[in-house]
Amino acid sequence: MSKKKMRVGEEAIYDASVLGTPKMLVLGLQHMFAMFGATVLVPIITGLDVSTTLFFAGVGTLLFHFITGRKVPAFLGSSFAFLGGYAAIAPVINNTPDADKLRYACFGVAVAGLLYLVLAILFRTFGAGHVMKYFPPVVTGPIIISIGLNLAPSAINNCSDNWNWIPALVAIVIVICCNIFGKGMVRIIPILLGVVGSYIVAAVMDLSGIEMIDFSSVANASWIGLPIHYDRTVFSLFTGGFDSGLLITSVITIVPIAFATMMEHIGDISAISSTVGKNYIKNPGLHRTLCGDGLATALASVFGAPANTTYGENTGVLTLTKVYDPKVIRLAAVFAGLLSFCPKFAAVIETMPNGTIGGISLVLYGMISAVGIRNLVETKVDFSKSRNVLVAAMIMVLTIGISYSSAGCLPLSFCNVSFSGLATGSFVGILLNAILPGKDYKFEEESPNETGVDLEMAQGKPVEEVME
Repeated sequence: MSKKKMRVGEEAIYDASVLGTPKMLVLGLQHMFAMFGATVLVPIITGLDVSTTLFFAGVGTLLFHFITGRKVPAFLGSSFAFLGGYAAIAPVINNTPDADKLRYACFGVAVAGLLYLVLAILFRTFGAGHVMKYFPPVVTGPIIISIGLNLAPSAINNCSDNWNWIPALVAIVIVICCNIFGKGMVRIIPILLGVVGSYIVAAVMDLSGIEMIDFSSVANASWIGLPIHYDRTVFSLFTGGFDSGLLITSVITIVPIAFATMMEHIGDISAISSTVGKNYIKNPGLHRTLCGDGLATALASVFGAPANTTYGENTGVLTLTKVYDPKVIRLAAVFAGLLSFCPKFAAVIETMPNGTIGGISLVLYGMISAVGIRNLVETKVDFSKSRNVLVAAMIMVLTIGISYSSAGCLPLSFCNVSFSGLATGSFVGILLNAILPGKDYKFEEESPNETGVDLEMAQGKPVEEVME
């Protein structure tokens, strides 16, 4: 079938609507698998449900497309940035997640999603330039660095057993090789390939007599089932007694992370605009894209799924295929939703060995901190200015210091609420940046500055280099 195409620079863009149903289905599946490895990793690490995660990745993507007028070819998958929030409120102990406390963490993430709406209203009312000066890279960069450093011990703990280091090292090697030396789709889905390769090695070790994987849950799982479980939703908190102090603590701890993820969102929309050749910052506008992302996050969280974020991996697929039609992304969302109704598939994912989780997490958490450093470098933050040094220093020293103190938090004597290190550092950093003179960050709506924030494996703007 002939392909309808137009030119943007020297690149051909193909309209998926005239490619035919079979090709569109294949393209949709490709987008689903591009996001798959990273999206399912978040519930594996936190203890959230895999089926629920896939379902709301699909629903959240469709909701985003509806709010943005079906113009932006973006897929919404699980956000890595909130891992620190989940770990602070509902830590996984001895590889066992605390399902009860996870509901409180989900409530905090849902409130963080609603914060997107506040920023969207500010963008709509005052313009992006006036709002962004309060959230410059000198604030978001150190916050991201601190998120990765706070999470690092949990990755090491997953590899603590001697045998677990074998699949962990396999996962690390595969991810690094694919991300550095891979071409085309191989470079776009390194997490998925790392998980599969490490899982296979662990399965071979299990067959040789080294206990690595328990497949009993797979055998007992049904082929078809509902992806939503009421007892894991936020609504179940209010059907009986609940800890109001922990509820408030979860909000105080997790909401500041949204300042970093909103900057990530802006960076991703900028990257998609650059890839497609359309300025989505202006049309449909950041206020609409932020609303879509925020509402998708809030909706997913109240039903027990991770926070959503626009995915760099899928931007890489856009670059690979030159098919920018948002219909293909919506097909991928439908496929993710359908897959969520298979509990047996989710059970296979949930049997992932600790070594595999640990190896992937080591790369992921280190990369989060490194991305924070890149954020500072690429946006040319001037550390010859004392005010910038003070802002970054206070964010990191408070975040790390409080997190690794004996209490692990900053308790308030007058109520049963505590501030995590990340919450304290974020609030102090944002406040210092607002009151200290010398703010020099400018955000231009016509040609938006790169924020440098991208917490996925396909790194925003550099994703265009994947095909080189």
